[in-house]
Amino acid sequence: MSQQVLLAQRPAAAARGPMRSAAPLERALRRGLMSRLEGLRSGAIRLHDGLGVAVLGDPNGPLGTVDLFVHDPVFWRRVAFGGDVGAGEAYVAGSWSASDVVALLRMFVRDRDVMLDVDGSPWSLPRRALLKLGQWLRRNSRGGSRRNIHDHYDLGDELFAHFLDPSMTYSSAWFEYQGQPLEKAQQAKLRRLCELVDLEMDDRLLEIGTGWGSFARYAAGRFGARVTTATISRNQLARARQRIADAGLDERVACVLSDYRDLAGVFDKVVSCEMIEAVGAKYLPTYLRVCDERLRPGGLLGLQAITIADQHYRDSLQAPDYIKCHVFPGSFIPSVSAIVDAATRHTDLRLEQFGAHYATTLSKWRDTVLRQPEPLLARGGPSMLRAWDYYFAYCEAGFREGNISVSHLRFRKAGGAPRG
Repeated sequence: MSQQVLLAQRPAAAARGPMRSAAPLERALRRGLMSRLEGLRSGAIRLHDGLGVAVLGDPNGPLGTVDLFVHDPVFWRRVAFGGDVGAGEAYVAGSWSASDVVALLRMFVRDRDVMLDVDGSPWSLPRRALLKLGQWLRRNSRGGSRRNIHDHYDLGDELFAHFLDPSMTYSSAWFEYQGQPLEKAQQAKLRRLCELVDLEMDDRLLEIGTGWGSFARYAAGRFGARVTTATISRNQLARARQRIADAGLDERVACVLSDYRDLAGVFDKVVSCEMIEAVGAKYLPTYLRVCDERLRPGGLLGLQAITIADQHYRDSLQAPDYIKCHVFPGSFIPSVSAIVDAATRHTDLRLEQFGAHYATTLSKWRDTVLRQPEPLLARGGPSMLRAWDYYFAYCEAGFREGNISVSHLRFRKAGGAPRG
């Protein structure tokens, strides 16, 4: 069973023009969904469709009123049968739009019971079963991991370069002050990761998850570390090697094509930035055991991880959402407790959370693609632009509401005399 990754493939677009009349089934589904949306407390939806205008929820809520425009009554079927995933697919297909997509999605994050009520409609049972099967087929075995990484990170360097900063850092920045340029904020984040593990000159450092090489270049160039960085993306491997050579750091950085489970050697420090989300819940203990095995006694592990609130972690494992289905196949978002519980052989955990910084990062990426849409339009038309727009807005809403965050976790391996 194959899942379409909408960021890479252009879906069938909804026909635009005069809105067709809603079929009897769509009218019935509309009534059912509207009754559920009446439960919104943090704000209201002013619904516009071919059957008129209706206000659903509390207009006096803190998030105010958002206008939602239904351009095709197929929207009602997609949401009723597909819940969260169906709503995202309908947006990408052009079936609906909103005056403020981020604010609309924030309402559903804040009023989680309403979102779960919509998701849990009896109409969605068959689709939910198929989505769970699809996630199982996307599990992160060695072969599955290669496929999952390829389906997102190998979409083309020019696409990512369009909205990333010049360092090609595809993870949350750290903003030291309001209005700081993204490039400077990403450099601040890279510095904080090095400081998280007390990185020193000639430290043997293992990075799990190379990306385009920004952290490896920074750790070797600014801190003088001797870096081994591992990836399973052949495309990113080639680009990272070229960028490291261009920086004159070939002698300090070794880029290897390797699954994390196949790494060897002993290192003073291990760093992994937003790669833990790609291992899958089943493989979380394996991933942390590998990090432990690669460290010398007394060595330090530093993780930057997107994390979900502990009370929502178990539910999230059972409910594939839009991001898991159409952006990062095979992924999961761990809770801090899930990471800590799986890291029983580590001590000295220090935790920092900075989800608001990721919301700002995503907002800047989204602003770039909306102000300069031509590369995405040329690549896949309006539906592809909407796919990236919805991806960024969906994630920003989660970070703004605190349902997901970003954590820095520091572990020290037992034994040995701490240094660095």
